[in-house]
Amino acid sequence: MSTDLFASRHIGIKESDLPTMLDVIGSNSVEELIAETIPEDIRLKKPLVLDNAMSEHEFLLHTNKLAAKNKIYKTYIGLGYHESITPSVIKRNILENPGWYTAYTPYQAEIAQGRLEALLNFQTMVCDLTAMELANASLLDESTAAAEAMTMLFDIRSREQKKNENTHFFVSEEVLPQTKALLKTRSEPLGIKLVIGDHQDFDFSEDFFGALLQYPGKYGQVSDYHSFVEKAKDKDIKVAVAADILSLTLLTPPGEMGVDVVVGTTQRFGIPLGYGGPHAAFFATKEAYKRNIPGRIIGVTKDTNGDFALRMALQTRE
Repeated sequence: MSTDLFASRHIGIKESDLPTMLDVIGSNSVEELIAETIPEDIRLKKPLVLDNAMSEHEFLLHTNKLAAKNKIYKTYIGLGYHESITPSVIKRNILENPGWYTAYTPYQAEIAQGRLEALLNFQTMVCDLTAMELANASLLDESTAAAEAMTMLFDIRSREQKKNENTHFFVSEEVLPQTKALLKTRSEPLGIKLVIGDHQDFDFSEDFFGALLQYPGKYGQVSDYHSFVEKAKDKDIKVAVAADILSLTLLTPPGEMGVDVVVGTTQRFGIPLGYGGPHAAFFATKEAYKRNIPGRIIGVTKDTNGDFALRMALQTRE
């Protein structure tokens, strides 16, 4: 294979390097290495039967023909999902602009400065709207973000709560059903006991280590949680709120009520429904919990030349 071809530079190994590599691992050939590595009973006995490769133009025609078979129906799903429109200026100048992204996954060190800047902007926006001190940039949807909040609050229980085996977690009946379903799945193996009920009737028992509220509620009602949070603090019960981030442009942000975690989805900021997700969740909390926050945090730093740069400041549990 010519070394001028794209494939030879990016796929496989150079012929000149092969003898040295085989010598280091103690094999006489690539075929011998495969035979030693892959059990014979799972190897194919004959070559794959593949159709002839399409040209790019043929492939685009083929995919367009397949896409034309889709039927578009109006959605009435509600409950945290919203029909949204992504402005063309965002599509063209950000989503389709290679200056903002790389071919690598966001988890690798080679992530572009442009993408890091977009993630930092995201974190800043979340902190501004929730009135929290810290936000991450790596969760998928509101339900999983709420489950991560429950897990984090479980992990940061006080020594006395762990000693007394305080394992109860209160979930408001106003929390979206898909979130409650995922909380049930995540809580069971951890030994967390979910208690679902009306937040106005919550007794703030010392058996509880945390609580989750919905803001606004699943039917759109807006509650003032100041009193709830104050009573919870008196009992060392941490409070998480699943919030509609667009509503926070008008409503009192949960951070001003003294809550410990705010989660939700940014789907309604322009991400299409996409058959249910993922929808760019947000997770905001206090500076004190930065070592327990799930995912990654993008931060500002200086490069080796002393110039402004962005980096993955914290990546604790990817």
